Amino acid sequence: MPAAKVYLAGPEVFFPNGRELIARKHAMLAEFGLLPSARQGEFLTWTDRSPGEIGLEISRHNEQLIEEADLLIANITPFRSLSADPGTVYELGYMCALGRPVHAYSNDARDYADRAALAPALLPLTHSEDGRLRAGDDTAIEAHGFADNLMIDGGILRRGGAVIRHAAQPETLWTDLAGFRACLEHAIQ
Repeated sequence: MPAAKVYLAGPEVFFPNGRELIARKHAMLAEFGLLPSARQGEFLTWTDRSPGEIGLEISRHNEQLIEEADLLIANITPFRSLSADPGTVYELGYMCALGRPVHAYSNDARDYADRAALAPALLPLTHSEDGRLRAGDDTAIEAHGFADNLMIDGGILRRGGAVIRHAAQPETLWTDLAGFRACLEHAIQ
């Protein structure tokens, strides 16, 4: 039986050391007898196309890789906000829609609501009469005990996947792969 092909979703491509991080993940996949998606991690560098054309080609390419993969592992560590990278969320949702396994990890072990409680733009937080947590603008804040939005955790968990939370140190938030390793362990069970 051929080794399962894994699509890696996450914001690593945005980091200066993105290639190194992806190479480390590829090596870990090999340790577990898994294969990375073909061509993933090779950054497209065209000079003869507009930024929009390049963006559409990257989107098409990534969807094709997802369709060819057997499972997806997503880094949902909050990126530039309280939540996971939106591209990563799209990719894991796409894989869930295909009915294939998804596993995710976050190097921020806190619940989404706990992160929201520290976001200055949402303060002051209150509890409404019905007990719901509310931001300063009176919008409800999800407090389901999940790592992120209930559709992210729910989509993964309802399909038998794992959402691993790991409390990485601030200086290793993007390089600590303990949560990724835990996803691999769960994926091969």
